[in-house]
Amino acid sequence: MGPGMTSDPAERVIHGPDCLAEGAAWLLRADPRFAPALAAPLPLRLKPQGFAELLSAIVSQQVSTASAAAIWGRLVAAGFTTPAAIAAASDDDLRAPGLSRPKLRYARALAAAGLDFPALAAMPTARVIATLTDVPGIGLWTAEIHAMFSLGRADVFAPGDLALQESARLLFGLSARPTERELRRLAMAWSPWRSVAARALWSYYRLAKGREGAG
Repeated sequence: MGPGMTSDPAERVIHGPDCLAEGAAWLLRADPRFAPALAAPLPLRLKPQGFAELLSAIVSQQVSTASAAAIWGRLVAAGFTTPAAIAAASDDDLRAPGLSRPKLRYARALAAAGLDFPALAAMPTARVIATLTDVPGIGLWTAEIHAMFSLGRADVFAPGDLALQESARLLFGLSARPTERELRRLAMAWSPWRSVAARALWSYYRLAKGREGAG
């Protein structure tokens, strides 16, 4: 089984811009309302796989982008980006870079989880989500984002994301921002390219907010 492949041959994996273009073309045929969000090429946004990427996601929870970057930079400088390093560090060592007590617990839980990342990359997406959310500190949103960008899964969505909800309201002319449940149901129509739909909605959100800022 080669890199980026799953145990289910029906599951698409996004490898590069050609995959995004294929998904965008399909999405336009399936729902022409996406046209304004697909007027420009979508960003690939693929990220590394593995422990450090998940730890970085935990660090980023409920803090500003700038704060997350600063804390993560200090963790990297201290070498606290592997399970062994986290396990060997004292609580004071981990608090020094800026980890809160809950995030310290989550970092230790992730280090102790013993995730098999090559095996994770080969799992069906539903099992990936279930495996990740079993780890304290990894919620559904974090697991979906990891599957989407670190594993490149083409058919995963993150309906709990507020930017996706607001973008859907704007793009589709909805009277109110859809709830997580409503957006998850709406996104079913975009399978098997829900990750491309998510990228399109995020891009449209940035475009719409940019227009608001310029107004």
